[in-house]
Amino acid sequence: MAVTAATKTGDFSGFIQPDIAEMYFDEVRKRSLVQQAARQVPLGYQGAEVPVITSKPTASWVAEGDQKPATKGTMTLKTLTPKKIAAIAVVSAEVVRANPGDYVNIFREDIAEAFALSFDSAALHGTSTPFGASNYIGATTKTYGIGTATATNGGIFADINSGLSLLVNDSRRLNGFVLDATLEPDFNSAVDNTGRPIFVDSPLVDNAGPVRSGRLLGRPAFIGEDVMEAVPEAADTAYAVGFGGDWTKSVWGVVGGITYDVSTQASVTINGSLVSLFENNLVAIRAEAEFGWLCNDPEEYVAFTKTTPAS
Repeated sequence: MAVTAATKTGDFSGFIQPDIAEMYFDEVRKRSLVQQAARQVPLGYQGAEVPVITSKPTASWVAEGDQKPATKGTMTLKTLTPKKIAAIAVVSAEVVRANPGDYVNIFREDIAEAFALSFDSAALHGTSTPFGASNYIGATTKTYGIGTATATNGGIFADINSGLSLLVNDSRRLNGFVLDATLEPDFNSAVDNTGRPIFVDSPLVDNAGPVRSGRLLGRPAFIGEDVMEAVPEAADTAYAVGFGGDWTKSVWGVVGGITYDVSTQASVTINGSLVSLFENNLVAIRAEAEFGWLCNDPEEYVAFTKTTPAS
């Protein structure tokens, strides 16, 4: 059959509708632990100014007729600047022909996971972070080792409570946890001093998904994969496996949703080599989003560590 017209990128545009792009972002929310624990704020293309209270007004008792004391509160502004995150999914044209209206969904979870892992790694550990030095939770100087207390001395309950003490003694609050999945077996069998489980599943949430949610010491807790990362200061023998603290002191935002481009003509780097989509009959989807992140003070958090990673 004679070729009457070249197949162009626009021929695939009908398979990727804006509502599917929104589904990408929904998956990011499901998989990102930090985005579930921290507060989301509106974020525009130029970023946002976040007011941060630096001191609060005080009140004093006075006798009848005495002068009332003057007081004031102060605050400052910190900038929440959006940074771009991106991923490219590549499939063969044969896959497109076999399931043309649904092939994007094959990669939806993979792209969502890539976005979530990169965001959480930057927010928790500062890994490849675009958000600035020390603007990550793992920059805290407060750490406590899981397994420090023996079973007869309180076990995991005592360890978590000791982490709470580090915050309380520094006039900080603990209102939530983000934990690595390697801790899940520890919490499943851990009890407090009266024999009650210290971790309780959320009754209305499907905890068989990528994130298990519940309550630890009465606070919201999110358990998921890839929270663990080596602590450099400990010569790679200690691993941060979770964080607890005041998650209202960290905020994040997203500019719009995810934007996308589809190409059959460009070249994409695969396994370190530049591959022509046209020559190899491939289709590429490029997904992009802009996120902002601000950790007001890493000392609002305590990092829980283990001396060896799980195998």
